[in-house]
Amino acid sequence: MADYDLIVIGGGSGGLACAQRAAEYGARVLIAEAGRLGGTCVNVGCVPKKVMWNAAEIAHAVHDGAGYGFEIGAHRHDWLALKQARDAYVARLNDIYERNLEKRKVELARGYARFVAADTVEIDGRAASASHIVVATGGRPMLPDIPGADLGITSDGFFDLERRPERVAVVGSGYIAVELSGIFASLGTRVTLAARGERVLKHFDSMLGEAAIEIMRADGIEVATGAWPESARRVKGGLELTLRDGRRIGPVDTILWAIGRSACVEGLGLDAAGIEPDPYGFVRTDKYQMTSVSRVYAIGDVTGRLQLTPVAIAAGRRLGDRLFGGDPDRHLDYHNVATVIFGHPPIGTVGLTESAARDLHGDAVKVYRSAFVPMYHALTARKPRAHMKLVTSGPEERIVGVHVIGEGADEMMQGFAVAVRMGATKRDFDDTVAIHPTSAEELVTMR
Repeated sequence: MADYDLIVIGGGSGGLACAQRAAEYGARVLIAEAGRLGGTCVNVGCVPKKVMWNAAEIAHAVHDGAGYGFEIGAHRHDWLALKQARDAYVARLNDIYERNLEKRKVELARGYARFVAADTVEIDGRAASASHIVVATGGRPMLPDIPGADLGITSDGFFDLERRPERVAVVGSGYIAVELSGIFASLGTRVTLAARGERVLKHFDSMLGEAAIEIMRADGIEVATGAWPESARRVKGGLELTLRDGRRIGPVDTILWAIGRSACVEGLGLDAAGIEPDPYGFVRTDKYQMTSVSRVYAIGDVTGRLQLTPVAIAAGRRLGDRLFGGDPDRHLDYHNVATVIFGHPPIGTVGLTESAARDLHGDAVKVYRSAFVPMYHALTARKPRAHMKLVTSGPEERIVGVHVIGEGADEMMQGFAVAVRMGATKRDFDDTVAIHPTSAEELVTMR
């Protein structure tokens, strides 16, 4: 008989969700984690990032106040005080996660786990077997393979900064690069964003990437496109980034690499379990989160599929339901998952991009677009335009994509994601009475 019904390797969002759901059904569960509970999201991701984004939004509001009649004199921001408050909040969350495990009688093993067989792991010299094992070890930010890469920091290092650098080069074009560039710039740092392509957010609808660059440049961020990094070095006055075409960025105080994430599988002993990662190092799974080995599963960022915290949580809970809740077909549908990029303003998206929709549905696609200055900015010196797009398909004009950049996009997208998953049509949107005056109303009044 196995020592446990379930062993979960990794105490991040997905691993915790799976372990706790299984325990609710009475399973004997062990979770192994060497670091802080909560994984990337709680410690060096969504949660502390949102705190920093909130601070940046307040900075924007301070600047906008004059347009609304406020006399705001000189002000300063204490980065270290914010960091200390943020870290204390994260520490409280770490403690809450541990108490929740105790409450659900999930055993926590502090240490690194590695497979010694498909049904057995070793945690700091202790062997433990289980009927089912879940790999939920997450991912980590990558460094480029160029000289001087170690002079820069990643998003993990961003949260270690005890003072705000005056000059920063952010290398990357994905959502992390866009988010951290916006936070730095809003709080007073001179930012250069170095993107390898001609636009940012290339995996999202093209409208969003084009509008994001326009708004970032209006906010004082220098965006260098076609910027392939070749090397980084120390120079007088700071750090310098050299690009393949000979351009140089710097001197700057900090270089931040935001070029992607890789799976945390080193030392995990996947070969001992008979699991071979894909060419990029991620663990392949089927729709039931099962790996190539029976009774061994993987969830979250380690699979490389939609690296989002709510996705990992949903996959973990559904796996718990299937294995121990008597729901044999329970699994996560990875289609129509909404997400938000916390730029300034935020970006919300769900469903197919226009390009993907045309590839899939061809001439059956019809697109509706709108661009406008939100009412909030009617009185401010800044005039960032909101952009919205509805992508529809077929004679009934079923909504297959919703894409928004503008104030409130982060909050409005959750509700519209429900509509998209339920198969709403353009007529359904048209027949919904608008809430006025809001930006969201534009999505139900487009023509």
